[in-house]
Amino acid sequence: MKYVSILGSTGSIGTQTLDVIKQHPDQFKAVALVANKNIDLLEKQINEFQPLIAGVVDEQAYTLLKDRYTGSTKLIGGKEALIAAATIQEATMVITAIVGAVGIEPTVEAIKARKTIGLANKETLVAGGPLITSIAKEYDVTILPIDSEHSAIFQCLEGQTKANVDSLILTASGGPLRTWPSERIASATAADCLKHPTWNMGSKITIDSASLFNKGLEVIEAHWLFGFDFDHIDVVVHPQSIIHSMIRLKDGAILAQMGNPDMREPIQYALTYPDRMSLDMKHLDFKELLTLEFMPPRVDDFPALRLAYEVGKIGGFKPAVFNAANETAVYAFLDGKIVFSDIYKIVTAVLESMGPDDTFTLDNLLAVDQWARIKATEFINRR
Repeated sequence: MKYVSILGSTGSIGTQTLDVIKQHPDQFKAVALVANKNIDLLEKQINEFQPLIAGVVDEQAYTLLKDRYTGSTKLIGGKEALIAAATIQEATMVITAIVGAVGIEPTVEAIKARKTIGLANKETLVAGGPLITSIAKEYDVTILPIDSEHSAIFQCLEGQTKANVDSLILTASGGPLRTWPSERIASATAADCLKHPTWNMGSKITIDSASLFNKGLEVIEAHWLFGFDFDHIDVVVHPQSIIHSMIRLKDGAILAQMGNPDMREPIQYALTYPDRMSLDMKHLDFKELLTLEFMPPRVDDFPALRLAYEVGKIGGFKPAVFNAANETAVYAFLDGKIVFSDIYKIVTAVLESMGPDDTFTLDNLLAVDQWARIKATEFINRR
């Protein structure tokens, strides 16, 4: 039996993780669940899965749930809930399914508690790559990728030595604006950007997919997960999202991992690694009409991807600032405070405002993250 803690249980990844657990009750048990403020869904999850603890990060929502809940699961409120769930003694694996840099601290604590990490929070490695990988090595903790692209690369790399591999190839759907003419992109609304053609994801990630910021974050994450330099990490647009990513070997051969766009496949593989189990979902069927298209990303129209390579190569705190400024700008866009083209402008303005880097510690990382959010907010308020 594998005992699992889920940070972000009411989000897209969290609910699908619980679906996998539900399919294999003799293999997995959810011992901790944490939500931000969706207490109605969290309460249903508590009643169904009977975790030892459940947390609500939003203090007001926590109070509402605490006042009405009468079951045996222990409730914890505030950000302390994330740390408690990340370090609960009974858990052997922690799924980090929360969005944003809020996932950094609980991931660090989970690693120090020697929990296997199922990583669905890309911001953790984007912002804190040097720190997270160093701590994981120190505590001999395995980080298993859950993002479909990184899970695909992870699977393709199995059985290969790094010396055999020339490059990693991340696939991108291109998002809902992929076919839009250049002159129209800047005026895209939040509703336009949320119409993702192949994946059902949370709003922040879906907006990032439309701008290709998400693929930029994934490039930086791939660098830290697999140890390849940025000149050997490529991106190709693949609108069908059937091939989740690939690797190119030194002799030119390409290995690809394929499947329907359903996150339960990479989630289950992280849970069962290195074994595989049956999974009840619609699987890829080659008897059905299947068309696979590939094209280069439109980096002039979606410059966030090019910027990600630039900040990734520079390193230091720039990826953290890139991430924090983007996160702040995306939520401002969703709230109607800025237009789509402002997201990139704000991120570049915050990056240009940076001073010299300090020592890369957790405290300094969190301070830089906070600074970037404040600076981004200042630029947003000037719009």
